[in-house]
Amino acid sequence: MSLLNWDSLWLNVHLATMEAGADYGIIRDAAIAVKDGKIAWLGATQDLPADYIAQSTHDGQGCWLTPGLIDCHTHMVYAGNRSNEFEARLNGVAYEEIARQGGGIVSTVKATRAATEQELMLASLPRVLSSLREGVTTLEIKSGYGLDTATEAKILRVARQIQRDLPVKVTTTFLGAHALPPEFAGRADAYIDDVCERMLPAIVEEGLADAVDVFCEKIGFTPAQTERVFQAAQRHGLPVKLHAEQLSDQGGAALTAKYQGLSADHLEYLSDEGIAAMQKHGTVAVLLPGAFYFLRETKYPPLAALRAAGVPIALATDCNPGTSPMTSPLLTMNMACTLFRMTPLEALQGVTLHAARALGLQSEVGSLRVGKQADFALWRIERPADLAYMIGVNPCMLSVFAGKLRKLD
Repeated sequence: MSLLNWDSLWLNVHLATMEAGADYGIIRDAAIAVKDGKIAWLGATQDLPADYIAQSTHDGQGCWLTPGLIDCHTHMVYAGNRSNEFEARLNGVAYEEIARQGGGIVSTVKATRAATEQELMLASLPRVLSSLREGVTTLEIKSGYGLDTATEAKILRVARQIQRDLPVKVTTTFLGAHALPPEFAGRADAYIDDVCERMLPAIVEEGLADAVDVFCEKIGFTPAQTERVFQAAQRHGLPVKLHAEQLSDQGGAALTAKYQGLSADHLEYLSDEGIAAMQKHGTVAVLLPGAFYFLRETKYPPLAALRAAGVPIALATDCNPGTSPMTSPLLTMNMACTLFRMTPLEALQGVTLHAARALGLQSEVGSLRVGKQADFALWRIERPADLAYMIGVNPCMLSVFAGKLRKLD
């Protein structure tokens, strides 16, 4: 028998593997081995093979080890700050008045257009690092605060640079159809022409996007306009996802499923027809409790119907300056439980197993299994439910990305 030669071995841990099932995939008094950035072995310590060597051995001190967390919906790269608008609204100023004064998404677009790539990176890094310190090892970053080719590309280049500079996997999403820029006021179809015929081809040529997204809503873009963007994405071989059914039922989830979309996100006004289409085509439901909380919404996403249909339910922070200025996946989990009545198990699945599927990465990350990337986090907790239970506490002891211990300071 040949000797097993591992790069590292983690002992004295309890594993929550998050492999599909009715529990956390718990293995107590366990060990996990890494080779070439992949999980090479895991199981109960008493079942460790007799013939192995490990280049380094780590004592997990009886802590819990989970897959690295995945934030599958963020707008983390932007410039500017909108706390002044938050304060104004709470002092009784109407959103329409704020918009007339140049606030809202227009203010973020203006600041992001004016920022250099270096300035944009410096503004975004604290948000990214905050996320990583809570065990995030995979992060989706959307564009959408440029609304012109140059700035959309700039946002996505910064997102790519974040992956090069920090120990995290970043997937990028082109969201040119996020809002109507001021220069296209009253000409939404012409702007969609620009998105499909000029912006997207330029983004693809530079290799900046892994997926394409649209905000399909009465205050965003119509289903017909959304479908045009989906068709353009399809021509370029990019998967689609959608901001769908947040404020009204536009049939966006069913449209996304029709195009075998990765995910439909928000979903407060999701219909039974939308759920059936998502179930049929394997489209993931991504719930965003931070935006629900921040906007003080009262319409809940149809959690029971999604459960009954077996639609995978992911969670994400929706980090953005206007409706969810939040970077914490742990707070997201707590909000999902307290606001949406998800269980702690569902919440942890939502930021691991199902979040990976929402990015099309289910074969690579999202659970602890031999052959998957060795991304995991070590937590000083009594049980996995603590991750959704505690508020304002970060029990992450350390995290490992592609088999290597992360240093974030």
